[in-house]
Amino acid sequence: MATTLEATSAPATEAEALAFARRVLRDEARALDAVRERLDGSIVRAARLVHDCRGGVIVTGMGKAGLVGRKTAATLASTGTRAFPLHPGEAVHGDLGQVRAGDVVLAFSQSGETEELLRILPSARRLGAALVAVTARADSSLGRAADVCVALGPIPEACPLGLAPSASTTAMMAVGDALALLVARMREFTAEDFARYHPAGNLGRKLTRVEDVMRTGRDVRTAAPGETVRQAIVRLAGPRRRSGAVLVRDDRGVLLGIFTDSDLARLFEKRREDGLDRPIAEVMTANPLRAEVGAMLGDAVELMKSRKISELPVVDSEGRLLGLVDVTDLIGASPEDFEE
Repeated sequence: MATTLEATSAPATEAEALAFARRVLRDEARALDAVRERLDGSIVRAARLVHDCRGGVIVTGMGKAGLVGRKTAATLASTGTRAFPLHPGEAVHGDLGQVRAGDVVLAFSQSGETEELLRILPSARRLGAALVAVTARADSSLGRAADVCVALGPIPEACPLGLAPSASTTAMMAVGDALALLVARMREFTAEDFARYHPAGNLGRKLTRVEDVMRTGRDVRTAAPGETVRQAIVRLAGPRRRSGAVLVRDDRGVLLGIFTDSDLARLFEKRREDGLDRPIAEVMTANPLRAEVGAMLGDAVELMKSRKISELPVVDSEGRLLGLVDVTDLIGASPEDFEE
């Protein structure tokens, strides 16, 4: 154990400072290993209680444990469990109104003796909520009051003074993750479920489907195979979202081909202006690349990048045209945004 002088004196060199930082990580890793070995069936019982609850999960804790609770509530919510953080101090001044019969209160406290936390337990009980405790000792006041207690055991702090919550909060955070992810596993939570709760940012883009962003209706330029290029372009003039592609489909709506701005440019480059007055089916790219409805947008973006195309038709399982993914709608997103 460090002496008071060792615990308070500043590192003399960069090497000493680096060694101290690594020692903190080592101590926290050891704490996690110790808690992992102690973990027992209580975590499974707690997960079942959360999984089976008819209401929501009210996550509470004071101080640093409360911050751990907020993160656990967020993880639960993002994996399909209705979860809400509750500050114990605010709870006794009216916020206990969040608690209903059928809810589960998930309480974090290293000591298990946090006064503000213990004060709300009788009221939560009277309101009909079950209680799961995450604490160091099952025989603490919190542990004894709980329906299920996940006991972490003794955890020496990484703080050299042994005072600042460090290894203990790391362990509580990890157990909160284990609980939330075990509940998600019990729910058979899928990537599709995850996408519903993460519509924005990289996570959302990775799991967005092509039909969520594709153009439809008037914003998709279409033509019959017998129309000439000139007829199709003139007919499709007018206000609409700009697209560099005309999609050719038959009278059943089945995609036959695509005619792009690049195809038009090639007609002029090769001095084949007469092609403008030929049926578009003669100059289109037949059987073009396409995405089937339900495909992940990330896969579509990767296909567009690898094949250097700007427009990707979207079809149903029978090849009928449903929409178009246009690169101009993906400005700001890149294939890297969709990688794990």
